[in-house]
Amino acid sequence: MADTSNLLAEQRRALILDEVRRRGGVRVNELTQRLGVSDMTIRRDLDALARGGSVEKVHGGAVAAGAALAHEPGFEAKSALEPSAKEQIARAAAALVTPGSAIALSGGTTTYALAQQLVEVEHLTVVTNSVPVSEVFERARRAGTGAHTTVVLTGGVRTPSDALVGPVADRAVRELRFDLLFLGAHGLDASAGLTTPNLAEAETNRALIASARRTVVVADHTKWGVVGLSAIAPLSAVDTWVTDAALPPAEAASAREAIRELLLA
Repeated sequence: MADTSNLLAEQRRALILDEVRRRGGVRVNELTQRLGVSDMTIRRDLDALARGGSVEKVHGGAVAAGAALAHEPGFEAKSALEPSAKEQIARAAAALVTPGSAIALSGGTTTYALAQQLVEVEHLTVVTNSVPVSEVFERARRAGTGAHTTVVLTGGVRTPSDALVGPVADRAVRELRFDLLFLGAHGLDASAGLTTPNLAEAETNRALIASARRTVVVADHTKWGVVGLSAIAPLSAVDTWVTDAALPPAEAASAREAIRELLLA
C-alpha cells in the first residue's frame, strides 16, 4: 500500500478496500501509518466503505463485507498485524515458563511468536494444535539450536489459521494434562468472553482449557472488544492475560475486573 498523505479520499478508500480484500481485514492504526493521515480520517473512510457495503467495521478496523463474526483470516494475513506487540507479548509470556514444564500452545500468530522464544528452554514438553508452532521447534531441532523439547502435535482438520481442530484434536487434548496453556485469541470481550470465528476451533480450545492447570491468554490490545461467532469460555476461565502496553487504561480496568491477572508487556 502506498505511503502518502496526498491522496484524494476516493483514491485512499480504493487502496483501503484493496487491502481488505487482499488480507481479509485491516487495522486503523496500520492504515494511519501507511497512508500518513489521522485516525479520524481513516475512520471516516471506513464509515464510507461500510455504508457502501464494501466492508464491515469491527473493533479497531474493518473486515470484508459479510465476514464480521464468521470471518477467519489466514495465518499469513494475521502475521502482518501488530508484529511489534506480538514480540513484546511473547517475551513476557516466555518468562512464565520454567524448564521441565509441560505446556500447551494453541493456534495463532502470537503463540507462534512465543514458540520462537521457547526453543532454548530446556526439557519442555509442548502440546500444540498449531502446525506453524510445531515447525518452529522442528526447525530448531534440525539446526541444532534448540533445547531438548518433546513436541506433541494433536492432529485434526486444518483451519485457515493453520490450527488443527475437530474430534481427533479434541480427543488427543482431553487425554493430556499440562502445567500451562498459552491460548491465542480472536477476541476478548467483557460480556462475550473469549470467542473465535471457527466453531470447531472453539471446541478444541475448550478442551485445551479443561486440560490446563493455568490458562494464559496471549493477545494484543486490539483483540479487546472483538466478538467472534463462537464462544470459547468466559473471561473468568482466564488466569492471566498477557497483552501490550497500548491497551487503553479504561479497557485495562475492565479486563482486570474479569481476569485474575493482567500483564502489560
